[in-house]
Amino acid sequence: MLPPNTLQGQVAIITGGGTGLGRAMALEFARLGAKLVLASRSAEHLEPAAAKLRQQGAEVLTVPTDVRDPAQVDRMVQQTKERFGQLDILVNNAAGNFVCKAEDLSPNGWRAVVDIVLNGTFFCSRAVGREMIAQGRGGKILSVLATYAWTGGPGTVHSAAAKAGVLAMTRTLAVEWAQHKIRVNAITPGAVQTEGASGALWGNPESARKLLEKIPVGRLGSPEEIAQAAAFLVSSYADYINGENLTLDGGAWLGRGFLAVQ
Repeated sequence: MLPPNTLQGQVAIITGGGTGLGRAMALEFARLGAKLVLASRSAEHLEPAAAKLRQQGAEVLTVPTDVRDPAQVDRMVQQTKERFGQLDILVNNAAGNFVCKAEDLSPNGWRAVVDIVLNGTFFCSRAVGREMIAQGRGGKILSVLATYAWTGGPGTVHSAAAKAGVLAMTRTLAVEWAQHKIRVNAITPGAVQTEGASGALWGNPESARKLLEKIPVGRLGSPEEIAQAAAFLVSSYADYINGENLTLDGGAWLGRGFLAVQ
């Protein structure tokens, strides 16, 4: 666990910050001294999370934002500047996903996920990156991926393609913006016990049982574990880490090989 003042004086935007992993990251960043900007398409998700953060003494700004709309993203950055006067951290956490066979996936379903995950991540990274370059102090950008971006995952062709694009974007921006002291990394949670993922991706006991069989450590991750890893990557402790992807999935994506030894 990082020391309490690790992110003191830093201003962090977290998209999808009102629920799930976004909320967990906001709570951890606040514990470490950061000022928070929570963004979400759903305004009703923002205030409960903000209220909890304020109870812990954090300074919080909520900005309802659809990351698919560049104008709304630019407004989010502008409101951050007006409120806090600076911008140090961006976490691209907003996402959309549902399980669907590729042959049954509608064009609208494809566009909806790609728009949020790939386009939204770029719009946010571009807007924040421009501001960080203008500030001249550098910054940290962290995007949230999924292991099926490189392993493949039946039923997730839309999300897998979008997340793979974000991984390529992460590596490209890491090289391009390093000269501006902007570090760009990614984090890839595996199966984590959150209200959103649990219902959408392993919503019945049989699916949950099969899932646990594929995780070598034998359990789901916790939002707090993901949040602590995210905090490390945007902190000064990770200043020499750039263009990397940290996977936290209990070893699940590595598999057990075709000669499984029990």
